[in-house]
Amino acid sequence: MPRADTPATASPAPGDVTSREVTFVIIGTGFSGLGAAIALRRAGFHDLVVLERADDVGGTWRDNAYPGCRCDVQSNLYSFSFAPKPDWSETYSAQPELRSYLRDVATRYGVLPAIRFGHEVTAARWDDAARRWRIAASHGESGAGYEFSARYVIAGTGFLAEPALPDIPGIDKFEGTIMHSARWDPRWSAAGRRVAVIGTGASAIQIVPEIQPEAERLTVFQRTPAYVLPHDNRPVARWERQLYRYLPVTQTAARIVTYWKREILAIGFVMRPQILRTAEGIWRQHMEASITDPELRRQLTPDYRLGCKRILLSNEFYPAVAASNAAVVTEPIVEFAPGAIVTADGARHPVDTVVLATGFHVSDNPMHAKVTGRGGRTMASMFGQTYLGTVLPGFPGYFQLIGANTGLGHSSMVYMIESQLAFVIDAIRKIEAAGGAVPDVRPDVAAAYNAGLQRKLPATIWGSGCASWYLDPAGRNLTLWPGFTLAFRRRTRRFRPRDFITVRPG
Repeated sequence: MPRADTPATASPAPGDVTSREVTFVIIGTGFSGLGAAIALRRAGFHDLVVLERADDVGGTWRDNAYPGCRCDVQSNLYSFSFAPKPDWSETYSAQPELRSYLRDVATRYGVLPAIRFGHEVTAARWDDAARRWRIAASHGESGAGYEFSARYVIAGTGFLAEPALPDIPGIDKFEGTIMHSARWDPRWSAAGRRVAVIGTGASAIQIVPEIQPEAERLTVFQRTPAYVLPHDNRPVARWERQLYRYLPVTQTAARIVTYWKREILAIGFVMRPQILRTAEGIWRQHMEASITDPELRRQLTPDYRLGCKRILLSNEFYPAVAASNAAVVTEPIVEFAPGAIVTADGARHPVDTVVLATGFHVSDNPMHAKVTGRGGRTMASMFGQTYLGTVLPGFPGYFQLIGANTGLGHSSMVYMIESQLAFVIDAIRKIEAAGGAVPDVRPDVAAAYNAGLQRKLPATIWGSGCASWYLDPAGRNLTLWPGFTLAFRRRTRRFRPRDFITVRPG
């Protein structure tokens, strides 16, 4: 992957700060950040810089390189509408292919020269006097610093960027290997090892089947069982790839069909949760076909409604945990010993490797505390007032992609990102045409919008009583969109100036 350092951003000496003024700063190079850079360029805006803390593009699909990592949305839908890929190898893409796709898109649409790799944003602060954002970034391990002054910031940092690590006594004394699923060591092998996997969420159910055959002993520590449904992934036939390549309208049609099949599922999540009981029957048949032990069946049976937590897809997870070298432990972990994990019943489980499949900081993403708007308010303190998941009152010209209440339980996040980008580009076009007054969403508009969401969410399947990562510590669901994706697209189709106050540039 070519780097994008240029003489204009050559590294300063340690302790020095190099400043640069641009119109747009974009943070991140996953689907959101790359999509924003491409959308701006296609709209005729080229004075932009993209800040990426890693050394390659890809975001979530760069960082989550654990074995078995795969998307749970079909490839034809989990991709940019303007950049179809006719030769997907499988109907649900694995991580290496998605990462390759993002690299190809970045190259094809000419955004690489705008990317500054190894630049981690340490602060973004609104300067009320200058009517601009001041973005501080550090460059790698050199200690070199940069400050970018921008009229607009587009943050593509996403939900799945900051791993959540458990606070378990003694974890620092463990003498073996510990790694989070999003910080996988590619040199590590499960062969002959006694491995503990902590968690039974989306990453765990993909990792466990990959490492179980080689491990001497695999112990899965489960806090809450998940609904794991059959996966219908398959290779894409050669004739399908040729059809997509030589007759692109057929792939467009396949994307549309996939979209509507998934959109219909929203009825069960947000309108008639009882419909999902049919899926509970499919789950039970799937689980009982793989597991004959009554006790293990009991351990793996959820006590909440299907859909309340994320629905998972795997054909291999249940057979893996039923294998002779595997065990599921439901007793809470109380501490780590140098070579073991100790549970509440006093049992010591000898392990030499611990895989933390413990998810991510979502509503409490550490990046939110680094963004300071008008009056010294941080994004962390205002996250629950995000309007259309994209803008916050008191943060003029700051656009958050995959912000509050944009997550989905049934469809593709790329669709939501493209919806947000349509709103952002329309806003910028109208603002620039009107003289460049930076927009700041009205607090009453944001408050009314969020009050409406919080009235709807308790009646959805996600409000049916389980504890999940969808909820913040106060019990509010600031993660998911309580409706159809088509409704979100309609709401983000146009920027409405009446919903905003304007902040004139200095």
